Amino acid sequence: MTAWAASAVLSSAEQVVGELAGQVDRAPFEVVWDHRGDAVQVEIRQKDISGDYMTAPTVPVSEWGISFSGGVRVQWARLALPGSAERTAAEWSEETARGPFWLGFLADASDLLAGTLDPDMVPAIIAQIVVPRLASWCAVYTSDAGLGPLRLAYLWHADEARIDSLREQLGSITIPAAQGPGTAALHLADSQVLAVPLLARGRGLGVMCLGRNDRFPDDIIQFAEDIGRRAALAMDNARLYAQQAAANRALQRSLLPPDEPDVPGLDYGVVYEPAGETNEVGGDFYDLFAAGNGRWRFAIGDVCGTGPEAAAVTGLARHTLRLLAREGHGVASVLVRLNEAILEEGERARFLTLLHGEIMPTDEGLRVRIVSAGHPEALRLKPGGHVEVVASSQSLLGVFPEVTYEEDTVLLSSGDVLLAVTDGVTERRSGSRLLDDDGGLAKLLADCVGLSAQAVAERIRRSVQEFAPEPSADDLAILVLRAS
Repeated sequence: MTAWAASAVLSSAEQVVGELAGQVDRAPFEVVWDHRGDAVQVEIRQKDISGDYMTAPTVPVSEWGISFSGGVRVQWARLALPGSAERTAAEWSEETARGPFWLGFLADASDLLAGTLDPDMVPAIIAQIVVPRLASWCAVYTSDAGLGPLRLAYLWHADEARIDSLREQLGSITIPAAQGPGTAALHLADSQVLAVPLLARGRGLGVMCLGRNDRFPDDIIQFAEDIGRRAALAMDNARLYAQQAAANRALQRSLLPPDEPDVPGLDYGVVYEPAGETNEVGGDFYDLFAAGNGRWRFAIGDVCGTGPEAAAVTGLARHTLRLLAREGHGVASVLVRLNEAILEEGERARFLTLLHGEIMPTDEGLRVRIVSAGHPEALRLKPGGHVEVVASSQSLLGVFPEVTYEEDTVLLSSGDVLLAVTDGVTERRSGSRLLDDDGGLAKLLADCVGLSAQAVAERIRRSVQEFAPEPSADDLAILVLRAS
């Protein structure tokens, strides 16, 4: 009621609601307060009630009655507001000019505008803030990326029934450019229009148009300009955030495999979930690709940290692995050269844990040569439910200048499953416990007998989510290889 500037009828409306509620049948009901521009309608709604008896409220109302719609009985009464929306706004501004209300309103408006980083939501919030406090309607115009012609982004009227006709009328006037010299006064049918440019950081992002039937007082103009400055800054922040998030999503996609190869005798599944905000690039990655001569390589890794620095090391690792594998270098040899490449980055280098392997189909199943460079243990699940570690942990990458690696060889027979994860799985924390304490991951894998590779990956992901109530603060990658 306060938001509608209808406090003058608040006590009467509350009394009417009490009287209507006293007449309802003994069944659940809903109370609805509906702003109708120049009136407030209060309703009592009940489902599957057929009675049509109602006594008139003792409070003076403009209309009252009972209606039925879609199996719902509505007892309603309408109270006229004292004066038009323009008069209400004028009274409100006169009152606030004499007290601290305007400062509170500005603070609330700033909180609302700062509460969203969605550029499409800001125009709607602007209009809801200023109507009906400053004007009877508001139209917010924006341009793509602050450039090009203005377009109507959001339109709101205190009387919702007039929005469509107002939209048509606005098409007949020229809205001043967002980079205009300042607030401009326009005329539209029976409305006086105030066009406030939305300027932030020296750029014109749009125009906020306010309309009312009478002249805009000087203090209302000042208030509108103040709101315009805050709204423009919120709009610019939201656009910058959205642009950064889009760029980082594109970067994240570029660090993941572009396709899914078809490996004879192999069923594989993947789950990948970067943590944090949408404007952060995760440090986890995975890959599966053809290396030529009937061989395939896979990798799953975790770069220390997140953001562009971690993404640079991720990109270096992915491309180095692919290039050297296709040139015929063995699994251990590839890791030695990758370690050298990371150290050559100097201060930009980040240490990296990596599980890298080569798959070769044979008559007995899949022969896998594998190296674990400081990565969480790789586990093999046999069809009978037995789980074992299949790769010994060796030095991680990007720390020591002279390292050597030795390959472990694993034969995956039909039905065998190889599970590789990043520490977003093994170090998932609930209180003082980690998910992998006391062989927790191996126990989860043991319950996956008979599942497809993707089903195993999804079950592990779900178990990670259910292990702790709070969202994960670490990236998560799961790679499952199953011999079919």
